[in-house]
Amino acid sequence: MQSRSGGLVLTEAITPPMWLLAELTYKCPLQCAYCANPVDFARHKDELSTDQWISIFQQARELGAAQLGFSGGEPLLRDDLEILVEEARKLGFYTNLITSGIGMDEARVERLKAVGLDHIQISFQASSEELNNRLAGSNKAFAQKIAMAKAVKAAGYPMVLNYVIHRHNIDYIEQILELSLELQADYVELANAQYHGWAYQNRSHLLPSREQLLRAEETTNRFREKTGDKMKTFFIIPDYFEDRPKACMNGWGSIFLTVSPDGKALPCHNARLLPLEFPDLTTTSVESAWFGSDAFNAFRGDEWMKEPCRSCDEKQKDFGGCRCQALLITGDARQTDPVCSKSPHHPKITALVSNSVEPDVDLEPMLFRNMKNSLKLVKVAGQEPQ
Repeated sequence: MQSRSGGLVLTEAITPPMWLLAELTYKCPLQCAYCANPVDFARHKDELSTDQWISIFQQARELGAAQLGFSGGEPLLRDDLEILVEEARKLGFYTNLITSGIGMDEARVERLKAVGLDHIQISFQASSEELNNRLAGSNKAFAQKIAMAKAVKAAGYPMVLNYVIHRHNIDYIEQILELSLELQADYVELANAQYHGWAYQNRSHLLPSREQLLRAEETTNRFREKTGDKMKTFFIIPDYFEDRPKACMNGWGSIFLTVSPDGKALPCHNARLLPLEFPDLTTTSVESAWFGSDAFNAFRGDEWMKEPCRSCDEKQKDFGGCRCQALLITGDARQTDPVCSKSPHHPKITALVSNSVEPDVDLEPMLFRNMKNSLKLVKVAGQEPQ
């Protein structure tokens, strides 16, 4: 199969990306301690222009990408968001805005609707104003989220709510579900924190106990039985509590293409922490990045795998699991994801879960996601921001 650009020879085994995630900015008015943005985002201040984003959309759509998510940071901080949505809609994308709701009002909801935005997902930190605002680092966040959830529903969008669940809010699952029902949510995602990015830095503060997780799941199941089809609820178990890894991103470089604010092409939004040279879409085409770059081919197939993955009969189900998790826990991105019970590093995970008790008072305070703390982590790593 011959490429349309650059004379690149492609293999039939590599399918085009179907899902494009546009991380428009790392800027955000909130300071969530579990944010998936890179902890060193202070080093990455450049942002693609409107025209550069549109070019990326065009190239990805030509390859076959059908869904486009706008995320960040907070994508509402981009003044050109409506322009980008409109151009994406013209190209034929199904578009989804993933937002905190901060920076939106009823008029902006209507503008986004007018230019063709298909879907809005609003995130909450908790079900109470006090806890939500404490976790978000903003004393006005909760009231704004409630108002915007109502505005999104009034505009005719499906009501989609997301809560990142962790030690500090997991015991309030019933209240979270009651709030969601009150807001007439159609879909609720109870996304237990996965320990990458800022969540990894704050793992000792955020990791719940197994007992908390089981109670929360039981509460969710009872609520489903009580409410029936009124609201679809998804409870996502954190990797650390599994004995087999998830098929991370449905396989490395298989379906999902993430583009960072400064134009790096990534197989997932956390991949930037890996020791790979990711393609720069300001100088490289989307097609070349996806099919031909060393980074995207690094973990395709199974040649890269070490034992026990190499000979495992489940490797076509989970693809060895998460490369970022393997690096963070074992120091080697080629290792089996340590959440797998077959991994020689699995005891590290079981020890973490066993020790997930209430944090000692002597622990360092939670590291909230903000520029000051990002700069601190950059300096600890011996790097300088751009």
